[in-house]
Amino acid sequence: MLARVVVILKSSNPFHDLKEYFVTEQDIPPAEEIIRYDKDPESRIATITIDRPNALNAVTIAARRRYSDLIFKASIDDDVKVLVIRGIGDHLGTGADLDDMAKGTFGTALYEEFGIDEDEDVSMPSPRSYRNGASLTHWYGNVRSGCRSLQDFKKISILEVKGYCYGWHFYQAADADLVVSSDDALFGHPAFRYIGYGPRMWQWAMTMGLRKFQEMVFTGRPFTAQEMYDCNFLNSVVSRDELEAETEKYARACARTRPTDTVFAQKVYFEIMKQFQGESMGALLSAWLETMGPQMRGDVDGRRSILDRETMEAGLNNAVKDIDEGYPPEWRLSRSGRSKPSTE
Repeated sequence: MLARVVVILKSSNPFHDLKEYFVTEQDIPPAEEIIRYDKDPESRIATITIDRPNALNAVTIAARRRYSDLIFKASIDDDVKVLVIRGIGDHLGTGADLDDMAKGTFGTALYEEFGIDEDEDVSMPSPRSYRNGASLTHWYGNVRSGCRSLQDFKKISILEVKGYCYGWHFYQAADADLVVSSDDALFGHPAFRYIGYGPRMWQWAMTMGLRKFQEMVFTGRPFTAQEMYDCNFLNSVVSRDELEAETEKYARACARTRPTDTVFAQKVYFEIMKQFQGESMGALLSAWLETMGPQMRGDVDGRRSILDRETMEAGLNNAVKDIDEGYPPEWRLSRSGRSKPSTE
């Protein structure tokens, strides 16, 4: 199968001067295989399972859209009161599939991101326009994009975390009602080091506390499960071998406590509280902040912006790894990188 991917040829502005080329996509499974769903009408507990362990459960554009659709349907389904979200393998996940995300960031590949058939009579904003990039960053604040979908969920959501909880998976941790974690988990977003911001900035600040979240943003370092528990981000931290049983305990208790109509009313109450705190406004502000990226310039000491031509052509994944090695070992995103000496 062929997939459209774009690279930057001339400009340091990631929305300018694009050219398309094609690569094989045979290693990327369909969304239905990455995001699996099942429900038990008797217990009224449904489960979304992220199943791409060979890629650290990285989610594609199509997988995010399926995830959003499943959450919407579970919110309506009278057989569901509790939704558990978990990952297969050693990690919950490391965020979006960066190569797949790159193809959705530019040019006609935006059609896939927005779920618009390229045969439809819809013209995308010019790559040179502000709206080209802004349309995408504001889309991330839309519940249909699969980034903020849990905000509209009118049932109880429980996220089970283990290993890495980075990027897109960290968005889900901010928006889930309850988060149960293994004691070896790490939380954060690589974007704090290669861009400096992400779509759920406001919600992370509200759920972690401003001071600790600022530390995460300014240092770019991941936080341990114990640190996240200490700032009230997590509900429970247990050993890896106790994790599934702990999640099931929470899920069954939530499924038994009050009728689904009561849960709906409770969720509306908490949603109003979140909106009073500025959750939706924060999504708009984060989108605006992300559109400012092309205006950011590197420092005069030679430390360049990661989103320049050379970086995008070499691969964003490689750049993230290279930058990680410049930090103290205990502050690195990669577990394997923590055993290597610093390059600085």
